[in-house]
Amino acid sequence: MEFPKIRMRERRKDPATREKFRQTQELSVKNFIMPMFVKEGISSRHAIKSMPGIYQYPLKDVVVEARKIYHAGIPAVILFGIPLHKDDCGSSAYAEDGIVQQAIQAIKTKVPALEVIADVCMCEYTSHGHCGIIKPVIGHRLSVIGEKKSREPNTENRTPNFYIDNDATIEILARIAVSYARAGVDTVAPSAMMDGQVQAIKRALMANKYPRVKILAYSAKYASAFYEPFRQAAESPPQFGDRKSYQMDYHNSDEAILEAHLDIAEGADMVMVKPALGYEDIIYRIKEELKFPLACYSVSGEYAMIKAYARFSVLGSRGSSKTEKSLVLELLTGFKRAGADRIITYYALETAKWLKNK
Repeated sequence: MEFPKIRMRERRKDPATREKFRQTQELSVKNFIMPMFVKEGISSRHAIKSMPGIYQYPLKDVVVEARKIYHAGIPAVILFGIPLHKDDCGSSAYAEDGIVQQAIQAIKTKVPALEVIADVCMCEYTSHGHCGIIKPVIGHRLSVIGEKKSREPNTENRTPNFYIDNDATIEILARIAVSYARAGVDTVAPSAMMDGQVQAIKRALMANKYPRVKILAYSAKYASAFYEPFRQAAESPPQFGDRKSYQMDYHNSDEAILEAHLDIAEGADMVMVKPALGYEDIIYRIKEELKFPLACYSVSGEYAMIKAYARFSVLGSRGSSKTEKSLVLELLTGFKRAGADRIITYYALETAKWLKNK
């Protein structure tokens, strides 16, 4: 029998050979960013039911958790705040003594080498749960939270009776970013998907003499069903309507390239794709076409699905942890292979332990 001249299985025959021919570098903890939820008005951490192992932390526990993350070798955290007070304009987001501002100050005082990234959005701080200033469409009025709901069936194609005021919103986003810069943040991460948000923030940072604060732009943030556990964790579900008028349609990919290109032109230091699972083609295209520093966000729904898969694995309780580890390492490596330089993942701490023990 005549064998082919190139025998591909020779490249896979043992661990040493597989490593020799490996194209994507091994995962490193240096690739990871760990999300943290900081909640005002609580005295002990609160478990998030849909995300086993992830918590809302009171301010007093933030430094302890930050130290744990730093000593695991993870270089950065991204902060999300849950305030006591919410209103139509999200004023708690830019309060000088806001929960995120206090968390930034605490971490940078006690763990200064840890990069602190702060999400810049309004949904956690608004009473209506949307990412910007809402205005009624002429001839309609906005629903009141707590008002008895209409019996009219809710259909996705029904025209909404509100819109997001883009220009009013980016003024507030810039104000939030400056308040974080004043608190000592290293990087701000605008996630509201408003046109011109990066430029508005860049100008505000420069005008207030914070030129060293970097911008990680949520450039390709899709309107995704993967976000639901996060909305529980951040207590930020929209009270009416949805976010499809400002987050991206998951049918589109060319739009992601344009969004990233615009954010780069406006002054972003790094762009992001969110979610990561199911959007590897977007990660690849942006990296390949724009050749720019790129992050991806492996979101709450991805984390929850893997946890559920591991828990109910057919391998049973003895094999479930091994299954979880293998699946997580495979997925995170896939994001890196697609082109992600940094990965925001709720698995950062667990993966750091796995890599250390490998």
